[in-house]
Amino acid sequence: MLSWNEQPYHETQEEQRLARASVTNRFSGVVEGDGTLEYLLHYGESSAVSYIGLERVTGRIGDKAGSFVLQHSGTFEDGRAKGTWFVMPGSGTGDLRSLRGEGSFLAELHQKDVPYTLNYRFE
Repeated sequence: MLSWNEQPYHETQEEQRLARASVTNRFSGVVEGDGTLEYLLHYGESSAVSYIGLERVTGRIGDKAGSFVLQHSGTFEDGRAKGTWFVMPGSGTGDLRSLRGEGSFLAELHQKDVPYTLNYRFE
């Protein structure tokens, strides 16, 4: 993760909060490129946070270049973010136009480099 800018947009007296986070990521490995991500987060009465998001990734998978959108969902609890994602059908551009796939990640709080999986195919 390169940056995280979070702002609340709704808070209640019951200690619940909704927030929006703008995030930038840099991918290396299977995917080489940069991602621009918008998260919506729910902070409930417990310590768990639930989130959803959309991320446009621009870069390469092997020798194929273009962009695609990942749809994220997950939780943050006990200092760990766990998430799953999938490539939104029809979101690919350039050589990545027919990209499909899904994956996941697990990140510790303040972890700089986060391992991820992306099981992908081209249709």
